[in-house]
Amino acid sequence: AALKGGLRLQVSAALKEGRVTPTELCQRCLSLIKSTKFLNAYITVAEETALKQAEESETRYRRGQPLGVLDGIPIAVKDNFNTAGIETTCASNMLKGYISPYNATVVQKLLDQGAVLLGKTNLDEFAMGSGSTDGVFGPVRNPWSYSRQYKEKSVPKSRSEDEESNWVITGGSSGGSAAAVSSFTCFAALGSDTGGSTRNPAAHCGVVGLKPTYGLISRHGLIPLVNSMDVPGILTRCVDDAAVVLGSLAGHDPKDSTTIQDNFKPFELPNLTDVSKLSIGIPKEYHAPGLSSEILALWSKAADLFKNAGAKVVEVSLPHTRYSIVCYHVLCTAEVASNMARFDGLEYGHRSDMNKSTESMYAATRREGFNDVVRGRILSGNYFLLKQNYENYFIKAQKVRRLIANDFVKVFGSGVDILLTPTTLSDAVPYMEFIKEDNRTRSAQDDILTQAANMAGLPAINVPTGLSERGLPVGLQFIGRSFQEKQLLTVAKWFEKQVKFPMIQLEVKRHNHSTFQHQKSAFFS
Repeated sequence: AALKGGLRLQVSAALKEGRVTPTELCQRCLSLIKSTKFLNAYITVAEETALKQAEESETRYRRGQPLGVLDGIPIAVKDNFNTAGIETTCASNMLKGYISPYNATVVQKLLDQGAVLLGKTNLDEFAMGSGSTDGVFGPVRNPWSYSRQYKEKSVPKSRSEDEESNWVITGGSSGGSAAAVSSFTCFAALGSDTGGSTRNPAAHCGVVGLKPTYGLISRHGLIPLVNSMDVPGILTRCVDDAAVVLGSLAGHDPKDSTTIQDNFKPFELPNLTDVSKLSIGIPKEYHAPGLSSEILALWSKAADLFKNAGAKVVEVSLPHTRYSIVCYHVLCTAEVASNMARFDGLEYGHRSDMNKSTESMYAATRREGFNDVVRGRILSGNYFLLKQNYENYFIKAQKVRRLIANDFVKVFGSGVDILLTPTTLSDAVPYMEFIKEDNRTRSAQDDILTQAANMAGLPAINVPTGLSERGLPVGLQFIGRSFQEKQLLTVAKWFEKQVKFPMIQLEVKRHNHSTFQHQKSAFFS
């Protein structure tokens, strides 16, 4: 039962009371990782170090001196965060075999709190993508593909076709982390969020995905994609847990000059009972082309939920939203081109055998190390940064970015507290369908509702809201004011309590014929 509870009230309490030990918890998660291996959620499983960390945690609990709520809690980390002694690959040939000499600040903070690091999770190569299908270790499978809820709704044409071609994607690029949390193999996971890479897979996998305000959490040790937008993201099974993890990660880091200077005080979320003082904004531009009728209906239902509870619900306008995806593409590729220059085969990572000249070695290393998606973004970015294009593309995109950020400032200045929007255009699509479109087209479609929050640096959270007609998770997004995580999470927690999202009923019948199920009373159908 501890496997399915909330961190603060259930799991931490069970550990303190000795009803379960950190080692038992760790072993349970490791055995689940083995039985759900076909999901491909993990790239590296650090079994030995995890068990050692669990043992140390056990000693602390025996002495009655746990380090905090996260002591002994199994967690997973996306494989684009540096981890000392554990390989960091970014799901790319470029970094296969690379072992960092240091921990990313967020990883170090979790370890300092006594968390147990189970391993590194799968992603799109260098976090470029929205399906977790483009990494060198293969695609991640959505645990909901193997849920009773989905199996009952999907009618396969034939038996053999059933599991092999019907499985759906996790979304991306933090799909491994979302699948790991969703399939109960860990209690919380780190993702990264540049244009929606934590919230998108959270929506598709039925978990909570928090993208904090830019600068609230250190990026030191997160291998950069777009420095001005990247934020470490938090994936958990409930909003309370996201607040617990945020409390241990947030605050100033001398190694990251973009982090806030003020001290961050961890908070416990209050139980909101009265929403009548809240003003919820519904941005009309988020009724985007391609938005499924199911998600539109769910969005309206959520707005009515707030209205009926006494909150003020107003339609608002963010007029520059329609330019945001193009603007994001220009800025993203330009920064990618700059960031990827460090992978040259000299200091670390892959190095080609081509040794005619330094120049040819650089070229061959990058051709062998990067996939088409990464190379394509480097080429686009360098094009936008050419002297003759710089003003027309890069500078213009920076100006549009400012207008997009100002739209949010105006809306929040008008008295709106929180914005409510969809997170994705539809539920998760089957893998075979997803790969018919190229990465760029997919990313443009999938980031459309999420990337504006990154450009404005605002906190945003995906809250699982219901199941689609196909029995797959659908989430809604709440966007808050800068550094107002407490208010954002409090509202998200209230909403989560109202919708009672059902627990996944994961049925895994694999080659060993063992079956395990996770079931709680279905909260709502």
